[in-house]
Amino acid sequence: MSLLPRTAEEFSSAEYWERFFKKRGEKAFEWYGDYNKLCGVLHKYIKPRDKVLVVGCGNSELSEQLYDVGYRHLTNIDISETVVNHMNQKNAKQRPDLTFQMVDATQTPYEDGSYQAALDKGTLDAMASQEEGALAGRMLAEVGRVLGIGGRYVCVTLAQESVIKLAVEHFIQVGWAVRLHCLGDPESQEVSSFALPVFVLVCTKFRKPMPMPILEMCQGEDGAPVRLPVVADLLSVVRERQAYAMLRQRLRTGTDASSTPSLTLCHAPTGRPRYTLTVQDCPPGAKVPRANHFAIFIVPQGRETDWLYGLAEGRGQLAASANFRRLVVVAMHREQEYTDMQAVQSELSPMVMELAPPGMPTNQKVPFLSVGGELGWREVVSHGTSDLSGQYSVEDVRGEDGQLYRRLVFLANDGLVQSESRLTNPAAAALSQKNKKSRRKAKPSASPPMTTPSQTPGGALEVDKGYLCCAHHRVMVAGLAMLGVGTDHNKDVSVLLVGLGGGGLPQFLRDFVPGARVEVVELDPAVLEVAQGWFSFTPDDRLTVTLGDGLERINNIEREGGHQYDVIMFDVDSKDPSLGMSCPPPAFVETAFLERVGNLLTPRGVFMLNLVCRDSALKKSVLGRVRGVFPRVLSRGIEGEVNEVLLCSRETGETGVPPSLLKAGKTLQGALGMNSSRAATCIPQIDITELLEDLKVA
Repeated sequence: MSLLPRTAEEFSSAEYWERFFKKRGEKAFEWYGDYNKLCGVLHKYIKPRDKVLVVGCGNSELSEQLYDVGYRHLTNIDISETVVNHMNQKNAKQRPDLTFQMVDATQTPYEDGSYQAALDKGTLDAMASQEEGALAGRMLAEVGRVLGIGGRYVCVTLAQESVIKLAVEHFIQVGWAVRLHCLGDPESQEVSSFALPVFVLVCTKFRKPMPMPILEMCQGEDGAPVRLPVVADLLSVVRERQAYAMLRQRLRTGTDASSTPSLTLCHAPTGRPRYTLTVQDCPPGAKVPRANHFAIFIVPQGRETDWLYGLAEGRGQLAASANFRRLVVVAMHREQEYTDMQAVQSELSPMVMELAPPGMPTNQKVPFLSVGGELGWREVVSHGTSDLSGQYSVEDVRGEDGQLYRRLVFLANDGLVQSESRLTNPAAAALSQKNKKSRRKAKPSASPPMTTPSQTPGGALEVDKGYLCCAHHRVMVAGLAMLGVGTDHNKDVSVLLVGLGGGGLPQFLRDFVPGARVEVVELDPAVLEVAQGWFSFTPDDRLTVTLGDGLERINNIEREGGHQYDVIMFDVDSKDPSLGMSCPPPAFVETAFLERVGNLLTPRGVFMLNLVCRDSALKKSVLGRVRGVFPRVLSRGIEGEVNEVLLCSRETGETGVPPSLLKAGKTLQGALGMNSSRAATCIPQIDITELLEDLKVA
């Protein structure tokens, strides 16, 4: 491949092209596709009667092919004397009117407005790296001079960002209309290593500059133009097309179970994300039926964060169960409408077929898989913006169990559910109980279809305060057994919780744990507003909230002295996704700070930490620091999650799991719910004994 330029600068070097064409000789080299690939868009903007200036023609066969189909007014210019002589000799007899001239495209001898079109195939790309773009700028200005009113500059380009930005900004500034077509990736085998799509830039000259920029993007030669407001948006679309082409090239050439590339498809009229596609290949050696080449799995709406769909390990298990060579897992985005499975299939089919594995027969039928043939259900009930965490969405979804749940999701990390609560409809439940009595003597019938809240009789939904959706919250509640909660001589329990979320954990403690007094420290005022407005979080004299930094709050309490807690809980996430530990932030598990936490505990006190750490070395370091401060550290992992809950105390002596803990758990189980009239309408749904059985020494 020594004939290809080693650097971008070589594209614009006259010496390079002299060497290139002498070495290449008679064989034409089509950098950006041949006539068959380009003819559709060229014929759309350049007519056979037009007088056309072909800028930087090289030894491309494009001018010859245009001549042969009726374009007889072509003037071809190039800076290479070798190529000009060669092309004139080649066409002297067969195409006597096809002329090639040695002319510098930045200063041509032609009159103002003497051409109706200028055709550029790769010349802009070659010149843009020279003189920091100044050379290309002079060429574009010269093209503008020789084109008449209504004339078009038609440029075939690979649309490197600096190149397309230079050209588009130049023509927008002089008041021309700009349109960009994406034609797909090059088909030539010799340039397949580029794996980049070919673009055609069409800039139209007006008599008077346009008052507002006209900037449009088209997919394919006949795609409907999509108007874009600013150049940055056009560049973003180009990057997306190029990234998709690179991904498609990689997927066409092989399978790789260790890599799970993904891409997002946007809704063309709005530009908003509509589908996210993740490719999962089967591992080498897997026994896959010969006919099972390729399948598409549609994730039910609202369940994108489930372990099976939201994490690589889960998608691997899903792919293994489906048993296809390649499975594309499709997630639907919030605030988008989807009619039914058939409509989704029709919409996705043209795009996903381009992601098929190599070697799949052309007539192969590709199945669309789903859970029960359903799209799932999701309704965004609120959205807003936090100054600390960015945009958020509060949404109701239907879970795998058919129950309705309310979730808080921060869109900066929409693969993570920040908070979740189960919803109930008390009126509907009462009606259902009444109907059960009337149906006792009736014959069995088919299960009724699932309903959405708008179809549910009995009015509004309520948060089920007796049910903790998060397993690590349930473990923290069970950890109260280490205090002996529920016994007669231990009635009061003071709790300091850092991290509010939707408020489900502190509300449960307040409503169901005898004698509980809970102080919550929350950094983000928007989170408190959401918890109160959408998750039924209700502060009172036994459940208070302090807005501020949890680190500062604990430091201040220790500095002031005179206040201790039976339980201190950390359930606070990190805003830095690059750390390898998403909960808690590193400062919360520094030794000096852990010492302060220990000092604030009563003699029987327990420190509870929700630890979410994917970095094994970092996790080992954190556990070492925790054990250095707390002699007894028990832990319980969460099935299917990275979370691990640490239950830590400063009690010395036996370091293992106390034999009496299960008995204390049963006492706690019986005591839950006995202290609050507020909880009379709901029952705590938690199995303390089961949660404690899996405790181990950390």
